[in-house]
Amino acid sequence: MISRRSVRNILKGLVAAALCCATPYVSPQELIANRDAGVESLTRNEARLYFTMRLKNWPNGTLVKVFVLPDNNPLHIRFSNEVLGLYPYQLRRVWDRQIFSGTGQAPTTVSSEQEMLERVAKTPGAIGYADGPIDHSNIRLLEVR
Repeated sequence: MISRRSVRNILKGLVAAALCCATPYVSPQELIANRDAGVESLTRNEARLYFTMRLKNWPNGTLVKVFVLPDNNPLHIRFSNEVLGLYPYQLRRVWDRQIFSGTGQAPTTVSSEQEMLERVAKTPGAIGYADGPIDHSNIRLLEVR
C-alpha cells in the first residue's frame, strides 16, 4: 500500500511538471533606440507617449521615428500590454484618430523583427522593440523605469 506521503510527493511532482511544461518560454522584450536618440532609459509613461506619437522629439531635439510590428504580431501584443500598458487596438485607435483628424501620423510598420533592427539602426532618432538580447553597435537598449 502506498503511504499518504508518497501520494502527496507524486502529486506535487506532477503539478510541478505540468506547470513547467504549460508555461511557454518568453524571452525578455527590449525597448530599443538608435544611438542618436541620446537617452538611456524611459519611464513607462514616456514610452507610451512616444509610441502614441504624442512626443515628437527626443530631449536632444532629434525627431522621433517610431517603428512597430503588425497589430497581430505576438511580440507587438506582448510589448503593448507589458511595456506600454495598452492593448494593440487601443494604440491603433490613437493612431487612426491622429491620422483622420490631420494632427499626426501612424508609426512605420515593419514586417519582421529583423527589419525592425535594421531600420532602427539606420534611422536617426528611431525607437522600436525587439525580443531578447540585441547585439548591434548602432542600437541602444533602453531601460524602462
